[in-house]
Amino acid sequence: MLFIQRDAQGQICQVSLQADFAGQECLPDDHPELVSWRRRTLQQLQDSDLELVRVLEDLVEALSRKGVIRYTDLPSAAREKLAAREQSRHQVNVLSNLLGDDEGLI
Repeated sequence: MLFIQRDAQGQICQVSLQADFAGQECLPDDHPELVSWRRRTLQQLQDSDLELVRVLEDLVEALSRKGVIRYTDLPSAAREKLAAREQSRHQVNVLSNLLGDDEGLI
């Protein structure tokens, strides 16, 4: 059983393992509303992961440019992943320029 809180529209907005305050409902783990809430929350997390990856790439680049860290300070696996993403991004940008897409994909 999980304890839920609903927002003003009646949608689940918070879930906890224990009753934290008055007004929470108790629902079984497999309740359809909880299953749907889990899926939405997981999707939001996955979407933000993709956005955060670019933020981290830009952060590493900015810190390297300012001399705060050296690229070689990073573990080799991290350097390889960053290099692969940079190469992929470059190829996509070259392709978008050839196709006349001036929006700048990434």
